[in-house]
Amino acid sequence: MMIEVRGLTKRYGRVVAVDDLSFAVRPGEVTGFLGPNGAGKSTTLRMILGLDAASSGTATVGGRPYSAQPAPLRAVGALLDAGAVLPGRTARHHLLALAACNGIPGGRVAEVLAEVGLESVARRRAGTFSLGMRQRLGIAAALLGDPPVLVFDEPLNGLDPEGIVWIRGLMRRMAAEGRAVLMSSHLMSEMELTADHLIVIGRGRLIADTAMAAFIDAHSTREVLVRGPRPESLRRMLAPAAEVRADGADGLVVTGLDAAGIGALAAAGGVELHELTPRQPSLERAFMDLTRDAREYHTEKETGS
Repeated sequence: MMIEVRGLTKRYGRVVAVDDLSFAVRPGEVTGFLGPNGAGKSTTLRMILGLDAASSGTATVGGRPYSAQPAPLRAVGALLDAGAVLPGRTARHHLLALAACNGIPGGRVAEVLAEVGLESVARRRAGTFSLGMRQRLGIAAALLGDPPVLVFDEPLNGLDPEGIVWIRGLMRRMAAEGRAVLMSSHLMSEMELTADHLIVIGRGRLIADTAMAAFIDAHSTREVLVRGPRPESLRRMLAPAAEVRADGADGLVVTGLDAAGIGALAAAGGVELHELTPRQPSLERAFMDLTRDAREYHTEKETGS
């Protein structure tokens, strides 16, 4: 079962929050959903889950709108707002109520509480939970119906390092079991470690729909850090063939030549090198470069003003 978005548009008066958006989230993959603040990510997720009506276009799960699913929690598990729990209700009773409303056996509650590590606090009131604990409870609710499709909006909020590693492993395992997993997050380092595929939007429009590795390769500049006792001599030698900028007193960052080419030129010119390190391109740098013109807010340094 997969998510299909086709020509999805959402208007609020004259403001177009989502603009003719089309993409698919396929089984067996973690799909990262990225975009600058105000890009329309949350609005898109709400339309997929039937919480907002589209102005035009469709969003379906397994060929049906979410509202037409006969057993919604068995089709899609979602975490959009970890605070959407009655504060006076215990974790266990919150999940039991959801299970009863969706025809899910009560025994499933203990299973998901164990899955997310909340067994020991199952009888505590949700209002006493930390943000990280509420996130885990929200994930437990998403898993309750053992659905083939999972949708998470900023699931890492409030989690400590151990929790972040745990949820990374959980999502990878859910995808390995053949589920379609859609995850929105601002933590680029974790997205790079977790997602197989990327959907990137800006100002409500699709910017990229591609595999993670292909996205980074296509939108990153490969650099090499070079250090040595004669950086100016090395700069003059490399300048005709590459772009070179300073990095500290004795270092240069070189773009346009790989490490082997730089080493060969240095050897031919008799210039001593102390370091020759390729810098791996990152998702964060690729994302920032691609969405520079689609961001709603810029600092003075970014805009050059």
